[in-house]
Order: sequence, then C-alpha cells, then structure tokens
Amino acid sequence: MPCMGPPFANPLANLRFDNRYVRELPADPVTENFRRQVAGACYSRVRPTPVPAPTLVGWTPEVAALLDLPTEPDDADALAEVFGGNRVLDGMDPIATCYGGHQFGNWAGQLGDGRAINLGETVNRNREHWTLQLKGAGPTPYSRGADGLAVLRSSLREFLCSEAMFHLGVPTTRALSLVVTGEQVVRDILYDGHPAAEPGAVVCRVAPSFTRFGHFEMLAARQEAELLRRFADFTIATNFPHLLVEEGKERYLAWFREVAERTAEMVAHWMRVGFVHGVMNTDNMSILGLTIDYGPYGWLEDYDPDWTPNTTDAATRRYRFGQQPAVAQWNMLQLARAIFPLVGEAEPLNEALKRFAEWYRDLSRTMMAAKLGLPDYLPAQDDQLWTQLYALLGAAETDMTLFFRDLARVDLQDIAIEPLLDAYYRPPEPSVRERLVAWLERYAARVRMVVEIGELTDDQRRRRMNAANPRFVPRNYLAQLAIDKAEEGDYSLLRELTEVLRHPYDEQPGKERFAAKRPEWARRRAGCSMLSCSS
Repeated sequence: MPCMGPPFANPLANLRFDNRYVRELPADPVTENFRRQVAGACYSRVRPTPVPAPTLVGWTPEVAALLDLPTEPDDADALAEVFGGNRVLDGMDPIATCYGGHQFGNWAGQLGDGRAINLGETVNRNREHWTLQLKGAGPTPYSRGADGLAVLRSSLREFLCSEAMFHLGVPTTRALSLVVTGEQVVRDILYDGHPAAEPGAVVCRVAPSFTRFGHFEMLAARQEAELLRRFADFTIATNFPHLLVEEGKERYLAWFREVAERTAEMVAHWMRVGFVHGVMNTDNMSILGLTIDYGPYGWLEDYDPDWTPNTTDAATRRYRFGQQPAVAQWNMLQLARAIFPLVGEAEPLNEALKRFAEWYRDLSRTMMAAKLGLPDYLPAQDDQLWTQLYALLGAAETDMTLFFRDLARVDLQDIAIEPLLDAYYRPPEPSVRERLVAWLERYAARVRMVVEIGELTDDQRRRRMNAANPRFVPRNYLAQLAIDKAEEGDYSLLRELTEVLRHPYDEQPGKERFAAKRPEWARRRAGCSMLSCSS
C-alpha cells in the first residue's frame, strides 16, 4: 500500500511496473527490518525511511525520458516525496537484495544492499525494463552496523559522475535524481576519529539490473545450488535473452563469456579516459558490465599508474589505475568459481578467463589507436610508440586528459611542443622536452605512414582524437567545489557543471575553467585527492 499523506498529484503516472525480480525469485520470509543473515532468499522487502524535508536539487532529463517521465521537473515537491523515500507509489514493491563479495581480495560473507533499496522495475514505451534504486534511503536487513543513509557529499559525487561517464561513452548505471533530505547525517570522512554532521541526501540510480558478481558468490558460498541455478536462469532470461537459444551448460558458458567481454570493454573505457574506480570489490561488479557504486573514485590527473584515490587502499594499492584490468580478471575468476556448479567443468571457464585478457588487449588497442587519431593499431609500430609515451607521461607531472586533448593541436609538419605545455603541472625539464620532441617525431612518422596510403588526412586525425579524448571530465576538485556550494544551499555550480559534462568532447567556449588541471590547493585536500569509502 502507498504511504498515506496529503492529496498527491502524481507526475509519475506514466510509470508502469513489472517487478520480475520479486515475482520470480524467493523472498526473505521475515518482514521486520532488522540486521540479520538471510539464507534461502534473494531479497528482503523493506520500506524507505521517511525524511523531514525532501527537496529535489538534481534531475536528469535524458534519464527521465528513458522512463517516459517529464524531462523538466515541473512538480519538484511531488518528485522529491517519491525519490526522497517518503512515498511509495502503487505498483512499487521495494526490496533490498542479498549478496556477498570479496573485498580487497578477502571473502567478506554476506553484504547485500545496506543502503540501497530497489523501488521496482519500470517498463517504458519501448518495452525496456529499468530498475529504480534509492541509495541512502535508510537501513535494511543488510546494513550491518550502519544507518543506511548517505550524505550530500557522496550523493552529489555519484549523481555527477555516473551521468558524466555516460556522456563520455563509458558503460555505467545512470542517475535520475538527487534529493536533499533536510536532516543531518554523521560521517567520519577519512576514518580518522573526527566524525561530523553533514547534510543528508538520496540519489535515485537507474539500470536494467543491479545484479552483481556477489549475488552469485553468496549463493555458491551457502551451497544453495538450486537457488544458484534458478537465479542464473532468471538473470539470463531477463538480461541476456538472446542466449536462450543455448541449452544446458553451454548457456551458462555463453553467459559467462559475455559478462567477461562486457567487463573488459568497461575497464578499457576506464583506462581510455583515466578513471580510477577505487574499490573494485566483487560486490561492486555489475554482471551487465556497467560502472557501479561511485564511492572513492578519482580521475587520473597527473599520470601515475600506481595511484589510487581510496585511502583504505593506500597501503597495498590493490585498486590502483594500472592494476584495474588485472583486478577485473581476478573478479571474473571469482564469478567463475561461483557458477562452477552450473557448468561442472573448469576448462571452458578457464578458457574464457584467458580470453578476457585478449578481449581487453584488443579493445584497449582499438581505443589507443583512436586516442592517437589512427585508423588501426599495428603492434609492430605502436607497441613501442605507446611504451615510450607512457614513460614520457610519467617522467614529469603530466595531466593525462589535457595532454591527449592538446596532442591533436600539434602541427606534425612543423613540430613544436608549445601546444602541450599546459598539460604539465610544472615546466618540464630540458631532458623531458628533448624526449617529448623525439616522441612527437616518431608519432609524426607513424601518422605519415597512414597519410601516404590515403587512409587519413590531418583533419580526420584531429577529429578522431577529439572524439576519443575528452576536453572535460568530472575532476574531483570540481566536484568538491560543487559540494562546497551545495552544502551552503547553492546548487548553481552543480547544475552548470552537469551541463558542461553532458558535452565532454566539445570545446565549449566560455567554459574553459572546467577543463583546467587540478589547482595546487586541491593537491592534499580531502575530497580532491584523498577519499574514503565514505566519499
């Protein structure tokens, strides 16, 4: 039943719900909302916790259009009631799902949706299913010792980055709305014994499914073999229906291979744009190959393959930028172990794991060729070209985003390094300048190989590069500036930044300040360089 309240003019009347997850999978028989272990079930029914003063401060037109909703939030108060968690509409059937996972390489047991609540699955006019999920809407049976809430700081970061990633062309979950709750939530941002009260907020995430590797790991760990098979069959039927032509173990193998390919593509895109997820636990890995759970993420500003934005990861740097492909493959290994009972043979799963590295390599090469404006990647020439470039980027503090974008401006007929100097945080030493000129000469020779056979013009090269190398990315310091203003009740910078990031490959005259490299004040500030899982 919907929450009782004053008369409600429903701006969400076009939402049609088809809650397949709750209809076809077993529910937790316990209906009370208290922390517990949940066995033999895939989810628990739970209501969002009402908040005192929900206010809509962010709305994404493109996501609203996916759901057949108004692209302009004309009735913001009514939308805030629903997406702040105060009202459950007819047709919604809110749940929190049960999953486990490996965290920082160690099995963590039951985790589950500790601060996420699926409101329901909608079906749009194109018959696409979209799950609406509130993050920060209160405790669930899976909250363990936490309160299930979220603060404006972390919610704004997720709202901003998930949509920026979509426009960058990176597979991702989406963000429909951002609602501030009117209450204060206590968080210790750096886990250093200094908790403080912060504004609370709820973000509404949207995806075809929020199923994670950890869902399968939990069922396998509990040896719930029949439920594991049932859940896998449900996942394939609802999210991979094209695989239903396969039968028996071949269906599960085909599914595993597709998950591996999608995951490889996602990570290749991360590396292309310089994104560091920060917490690639198996419970944060989507079976759809979508970037999910934007917590202590960061943008590789000065190029450093050993950098991790996550303070919790500072000691081992397990989730550092350069390690992300290998971690993704390791996570795929854990999924393979979980579904082994469905396949019964290790060899075909191992073969798919080996292929993961090949898929990633091929996708990465295609993207690297595009970053240099080349029509294809020739290992004999380009392996060395890229090895030398990576060494050059690491030889001085170099902003990766600016370097690749400005590389398109270099005249390869009359080489000069001036167009690239803005990418350096400090003027490069003479030895670095010499290496840069030498690399540009090798790059120019590589481009001439393609131009001379008529496969590329200089204008085409620049267009290819500008389509692969963004001018604007959601740098952490920009997000922090938007957070600072939002915590004062001013959301103008959030809206301006959101609009800029909707067009990351355009030059956008007048918006140059949003493409500037990290300022010195942000080098050590929490939220700009140092983040935690609370971020």
